[in-house]
Amino acid sequence: MNIRYITKASLIAAIYIVLIIIQVLPVPFANLIFGPVQLRLAEGLTLLPMVESAAIPGLFVGTLLANLILAPYSGFGLLDIVGGSLVTLVAAFLTSKMKNKFLGMIPPVALNGLIVSIWVSYFTKVPYFYTVLGIGIGELISVLIFGSVILYVYKKATNIKEW
Repeated sequence: MNIRYITKASLIAAIYIVLIIIQVLPVPFANLIFGPVQLRLAEGLTLLPMVESAAIPGLFVGTLLANLILAPYSGFGLLDIVGGSLVTLVAAFLTSKMKNKFLGMIPPVALNGLIVSIWVSYFTKVPYFYTVLGIGIGELISVLIFGSVILYVYKKATNIKEW
């Protein structure tokens, strides 16, 4: 690892944290970050591992710190802090292996929808199936819309011809 890699990972983590905090500041929107329906704008960053390897640790650290800082809003405790971060790490790694952005959307949408829903459903008493739908659809919207914008901007900024 070199200083450029660490800097990129740190910037991605910081951007993730800032996006989450900005979204949680208007208190009514805090429920869209930690509830059985989740629409985290920051999750658009989860497509970056396809074009930037530093995004893998960056997303992990960003999720870990965001969940830690905002733990009082979630009510899911250490399980969400550690579990959610590990889900992000695995999803980021799998996304880095994908050949196009549509395949790249599968790991974050599927893993967040299926795994994070386990404890969110348990703590909120919302049936697992509905929680999977709420988190999965929210993740899909974030990744599809914001992820596409982020990839487009990243492509322009770095002169990547294709992905």
